[in-house]
Amino acid sequence: MMTLRLSGILSACAILASAAQAGVLDDIQKTGVLKVCMWPDYFGISYRDPKTGWLQGIDIELSEELAKDLGVKLEYVETDFSRVVADVASGKCQIAMMGVGVTPVRAEKVDFSAPYLRSDVYAVTTRANRNLLTWDDIDRPGRVIVVQKGTFMEPLMQKMLREATLEVTVMPSEREREVESGRADAFMTDYAYSKRMEMNTDWARVIAPTKPVQLTDYAYAVPKGDAPWLARVNAFVAAIKKDGRLEKAALPHALLPIVVKD
Repeated sequence: MMTLRLSGILSACAILASAAQAGVLDDIQKTGVLKVCMWPDYFGISYRDPKTGWLQGIDIELSEELAKDLGVKLEYVETDFSRVVADVASGKCQIAMMGVGVTPVRAEKVDFSAPYLRSDVYAVTTRANRNLLTWDDIDRPGRVIVVQKGTFMEPLMQKMLREATLEVTVMPSEREREVESGRADAFMTDYAYSKRMEMNTDWARVIAPTKPVQLTDYAYAVPKGDAPWLARVNAFVAAIKKDGRLEKAALPHALLPIVVKD
């Protein structure tokens, strides 16, 4: 009886070990589906047009290309920056393609591909705000600066701001309302989202830093420790840089200035 029980335990362990070794690539090929985490409010990256309901952006186009290269169907898993690392690590999705900034904290829980975009930090204020005209006006007594929870701007501003008050919001619409209403002076974002504000509002004014503040690589996040899957994703990134698909996907979304070509 003991021998049979031990044999059963060893057999179960062998099955689990085999599944672990199989990894994401095998799972994708078996199911015929690629599950991609994306945030549908990221203009130029992965954005759902409120009028048409259609998804658009560089990572919508490139996720379609990845699925095509793998010969499988594409399934999106909606998330946001406060949850995406946990969603990838837990297997809710097999890859996050939504302009995820590479940070040491995130890299402890997921693996990152080679970068494909690189952005600095930008401030968005109102055209009417005469107290905030240059980058040097941001960290002043009485200023209220907003960041979105889970973005890399949150820890950056916690570290940088000495005089201004930092406000953290959950949704991007909250930070925009705070600034447009005058309750806050500016919110911090990246190049892609600053373009959204310039193109789609009549009240926003973007302030670029006078020198690099924190250039951040954007890459694709995958479950940690799955070397074959990471290598396949890196091969995809190398391919789209070489064959022009990266620049082609970036062009209609005005993202060519932040494309990483090497």
